[in-house]
Amino acid sequence: MKKIVLLLMVFTSVLSAQESYTVSGVVKDASNGETSFGASVFLKGTTIGVVTNEYGFYSITAPKGNYTLIISYVGYATKSKDFVLDANKKINFELSESTTELDAVLVVAEESEQLNIRSPQMSVSKIKVETIKKIPVVLGEVDLIKSIQLLPGVTGGAEGTGGFNVRGGAVDQNLVLLDEAIIYNTSHLLGFFSVFNADAIKDVKLYKGGIPAKFGGRVSSVLDVHQKDGNSKDFRLTGGVGFISSRLAAEGPAFKSKGSFLVAGRGSYAHLLLKAAGEENSAHFYDLNLKTNYNLNDKNKLYLSGYFGRDEFNFGGNFKSGYGNASGNLRWNHLFNDRLFSNMSLIYSKYDYELEFDSFEFDWVSSITNYNIKYDLSYFINDKFKLNFGASGIYYQFDPGAINPTSETSAINPLQLDEKRAFEGGLYIDGEHKITDKLTASYGLRLSTFTRLGGQPLTNYQGNLPVVYNTTLGIYERGTEQGETDYEKGSSIKDFGNLEPRLALSYQLNSTSSLKTGYSRVAQYIHLLSNTTSVTPLDVWTPSGKFIKPQLSDQYALGYFKNFKNKTFSLEVEAYYKTTDNRIDYIDGSDLIGQNTIETEILNGEARAYGLEFLIRKSKGDLTGWLAYTISKAEQRTPGGAAGGLGINDGKWYNSSHDRTHDVSLTGSYKLNDKWSLGSNFIFQTGRPVTYPNGQYTYEDLTIASFSNRNSDRLTAYHRLDISATWVPNKKPDKKWKGEWVFGIYNIYNRKNAASISFGQNRETGANEATRTSIFGAVPSVSYNFKF
Repeated sequence: MKKIVLLLMVFTSVLSAQESYTVSGVVKDASNGETSFGASVFLKGTTIGVVTNEYGFYSITAPKGNYTLIISYVGYATKSKDFVLDANKKINFELSESTTELDAVLVVAEESEQLNIRSPQMSVSKIKVETIKKIPVVLGEVDLIKSIQLLPGVTGGAEGTGGFNVRGGAVDQNLVLLDEAIIYNTSHLLGFFSVFNADAIKDVKLYKGGIPAKFGGRVSSVLDVHQKDGNSKDFRLTGGVGFISSRLAAEGPAFKSKGSFLVAGRGSYAHLLLKAAGEENSAHFYDLNLKTNYNLNDKNKLYLSGYFGRDEFNFGGNFKSGYGNASGNLRWNHLFNDRLFSNMSLIYSKYDYELEFDSFEFDWVSSITNYNIKYDLSYFINDKFKLNFGASGIYYQFDPGAINPTSETSAINPLQLDEKRAFEGGLYIDGEHKITDKLTASYGLRLSTFTRLGGQPLTNYQGNLPVVYNTTLGIYERGTEQGETDYEKGSSIKDFGNLEPRLALSYQLNSTSSLKTGYSRVAQYIHLLSNTTSVTPLDVWTPSGKFIKPQLSDQYALGYFKNFKNKTFSLEVEAYYKTTDNRIDYIDGSDLIGQNTIETEILNGEARAYGLEFLIRKSKGDLTGWLAYTISKAEQRTPGGAAGGLGINDGKWYNSSHDRTHDVSLTGSYKLNDKWSLGSNFIFQTGRPVTYPNGQYTYEDLTIASFSNRNSDRLTAYHRLDISATWVPNKKPDKKWKGEWVFGIYNIYNRKNAASISFGQNRETGANEATRTSIFGAVPSVSYNFKF
């Protein structure tokens, strides 16, 4: 690594003029000391500027001279500083929240918005936590996942389910990171809440395409979430009390003001209310966010963060279930000099679930665990070029499940499914290059490798075919087994490697508008085995290997971006086309539960998605919000291949489970006065694809249904309107205790949206009938939030 740094320094001396110097520093929030990610830093009257990284660091190199340094960040008063750049200098800034816009601020805002227009980054959405807290949600609980589903190109599964889909992708194709740790299941209470506590979150960034080269492992999107560092100036308490859950967060200085801490927890108590009402079924969750940091000196800083969450279910005392995430991250920030910034992370992440069936006297435990080390560096070469590079390695342990009898009389035999191991490595480099005053490029390359490691036997099949087509019955079935091959622990079963290029271009048409285009290739080596449309605790992750190939996705995007009236309004229009190779799908009648040879239940295919997204946003004034509309198509094709037969749906393209032709969301917030503010959102979506029976026949007194082509039918269209009102009873700036009441109604006109439709026979009349299942009607809520 020292050799690489030395070469980069030599490269810098060639690119930089002798009379150029560097100004660098950190941008923070004046009220709590939190670093500001994404603040615009630029030299007034020039096109030289950068955006702060996730740790608030910036670095600008410019020719010797007199300058005015401008710092601009949405929601904060713009600051400026006159200085003479005649040597390398360090200038830190603290920004204060702005409640009014001054004329002088509006003038410099025109220059800062050029940085956003000029940046080649596209297909990216950043939402402030303050905005998320204003959006009405079910049961009054602020929900990050539900909020990003209001963005163009992002949809959810059935109502009351967790996870999200991006540009026609499946939930397992999203890389979800909390302080760099992978979160495998984002839901509490099977999707009614998300695992993200808004009181503990600092910033949220969703990459729908144009994924930077430092990210890898998922082909659809990256949701990058960072926790607060903790207030480094004063002790603060934040919390809230709702219908079925409450939360509390504490933060403040630590280590004699050389650092800070954050502790935030949530818990639900609906199970206590159900028990008091005599209800046997119950469900509850809890989670805990922890973070602390310590400044060793001006060039070194340590961070330690963690997350722990769990859900517990009990249905009539006969069936119990529990699942949860646990993660931890130890990070070291190091500043080599005023241009070279580095971050090293040691990360642990685990997701597990447990099922217990008292009536069958057995329980089932499964998990996925990973250990990750990564080293990222940012090098601000000069005013025209910034370089990012680094390396990472992830060791996976997959435990698909162990079934254990809970008593000596149990008829269930113990079963341990084969544990799997794998290692994923990555090297990357990318740069942002201002080619001319109007043309800016971002390009990079990631080299990813994946090794399926030994340590368990693998079944061999005749002709190397785990699935074969039975021409007599016209169905796919298990291949003929031919013994096993036992691979030693640590040996390689299968190796993969892929080059993943990324390219983005931005051409500035004028000071307020630009055209952008991008291309990216991403590889995904682990797969979620589930034949449901949303995340559930029963989902099992498995690595690529001898019979399952890695997914490879290519995405192309073209967009037009424009700001209006000093960034009060903005317009984003993007078109995209995405293909994915080696996307698995399941044969009819597949059985995924307790399955040790999952390769006998799947076929390899391909997927494609394309669409047009519109986003109109108003960011300033008493009325703020956005209108998002997406028209899109998401399809799959799964031929029989070597297994024979025509494949699923006769090898023709069919709708993926995540296809939504039309998706509209209108979100707004209105400040009525100092005490009252109103919020609302309206959603309309084309019903998701499903497969319905189209007939039946009788064979030996058995009635058997026949079905239409896969996903050829749809549920009814989904739509609802939510409203909320926030009341601040005593809004006094000097008062330490600040509280607010939030009143809301989810689905105010009581729309019975179909979560599913089941088909059966009426026992009394004998007639066939369809039954719609709806999760929510109109749901009122009241919650109290406070700060101290």
